[in-house]
Amino acid sequence: MAKYYPHTESDIKQMLSVIGIDSVDSLYAGLEELKAEDIDLAEGMGQQGCERYIDKLSKQNKVYSSIFLGAGAYNHYIPAVVRNLAGREEFLTAYTPYQPEISQGILQTIFEYQTMICNLCGMDLSNASVYDGATALAEGLLMLAEKGKNKVLFSEGINPKYLEVVKTYLRAQNVEIEYVGLDGSGKTSIEELKRKLDQNTFAVALAQPNFYGVIEDAQAVGEIVKQRGANYIMSCNPISLALLKTPDECGADVATGEGQPLGMPLSFGGPYLGFIAAKQKYMRKMVGRIVGKTTDSKGKEAYVLTLQAREQHIRREKASSSICSNQAHCALMATLYMAAMGKKGMKEVASQCVSKAHYLAKKMTALEGFELKYGGEFFNEFVIRSKISSDKIIAACREKDILAGLKLGENEILWCVTETNSVEDMDKLIEVLKEAM
Repeated sequence: MAKYYPHTESDIKQMLSVIGIDSVDSLYAGLEELKAEDIDLAEGMGQQGCERYIDKLSKQNKVYSSIFLGAGAYNHYIPAVVRNLAGREEFLTAYTPYQPEISQGILQTIFEYQTMICNLCGMDLSNASVYDGATALAEGLLMLAEKGKNKVLFSEGINPKYLEVVKTYLRAQNVEIEYVGLDGSGKTSIEELKRKLDQNTFAVALAQPNFYGVIEDAQAVGEIVKQRGANYIMSCNPISLALLKTPDECGADVATGEGQPLGMPLSFGGPYLGFIAAKQKYMRKMVGRIVGKTTDSKGKEAYVLTLQAREQHIRREKASSSICSNQAHCALMATLYMAAMGKKGMKEVASQCVSKAHYLAKKMTALEGFELKYGGEFFNEFVIRSKISSDKIIAACREKDILAGLKLGENEILWCVTETNSVEDMDKLIEVLKEAM
C-alpha cells in the first residue's frame, strides 16, 4: 500500500478558496450547539507508546500451531500476491461505485469476480456480494419466493447458524420452515424429502457438503425437487466445487455459500463474503450489486452497475432486500485468490483437503473407542464419536498447542482438515489422543 500524504497548508487554502470560506472551522459553524463542552478523554499516546500497547494486547491472543476446527470458517493457505494486491490504496474504499467514470478499476474487479463465481457454480449470473454465507442463503431463498406458497424445506445438514439467520429473515415474510432429517449415512433423507415436499413448498434448501462434512446426493435431490415443481437452492463450500458437481449440474436454481475459503483469513470471524449465483430467470430478483460490461460513447470497453433499482441502495423502505453495504473488497480478495490459484490450483487444494481428511479419519478410527458417526462419503470434515469426553480431548489438544474440532456433544467432535495441515500435524494429534485415552 502506498504511503498516506496529508494535505499541505497550501492545499487546504486553495480548496477553501474554491468553496468561498476562510477556515475549516467555518465548515462546521452550524453545528456549534452540538459540540460537547466537557469530554473526559485521556491524554493521547505517542506512536511508540501506542505500538507497545497494541503489541501487548495482541499477545493475549492464542495462535495455535495447528488448527482442526472448521464448521463454516476454514484455515487455507493464502498466496502472498492476494494480500499484496488487495492492500493497494486504489482498492481501499467501501463506497458503492455509482460513478462509473471514476470507478472503472473497481467495477472491473467486481465483473471478474462475478465471472469466476459463475464458472465455479455453473450459473448464469452472480452478485458482488453479501455479508456472509448465512445472509446469502436467506436472500437466495427470498429470491425464490412464489405467491400462494409459504413453505421451505430445510435440510438438517445445513449449518445451524445459517438456520438462525434464515428464520429471522423468513419470519417477517410469514414463511414456514419445515425440516428434513438426515439418514444413517449423514445425508439428507430422500424418503423424508418426498413425504414433506408438497404443493405449498416453494423451495428446498440443501448444503453441499453438509455441516457434518458429508457429501450430499445433491443431484438426486434436485431431480425430486424439479419433479414436484419446487425451486432448489444449494449452500456450497466453494473449494469443494473444484471437485464436486456444480450446483447447475445438480439442478439448482440458486447457489449460495461462504466465500471466506477463497483467500480470506479467519480474522476472528470477519469480514467474510457471501456469494449468490443464479439462473438467468432470477436476474431481476438478484440482490446486492451486478456489474455489466458495455462500451462507452467512444466504443471503448466500460463497466457499469446494471439491473439494479435505486431503492436497493437509498430508498430502503421500498427495497426488496436488506443488503446494501458494498462487499467489493472481500470480493476482490476472492478474485485474486481464484486467479492466483487457477483451475489446477483450486483442484489441488480440494484434493488435498479430501485426502488429508481421510488420512486423519483412518488414523482416528484405528484407535480403540473412536468411530465415525456417519457412514457417508465426506469432503474435509467428519464427526468422530469417542469413549473419551469431548471436553477432555479439547483440553488435551490445547495443552499441546492444537486447536481441536468443534464439540457437538458430550462425546462427539466435528474435525476439519485443510491443505494447511501437514502429516506431522495429524500424527501429533493422534499421539495426543492416545495420551488422553
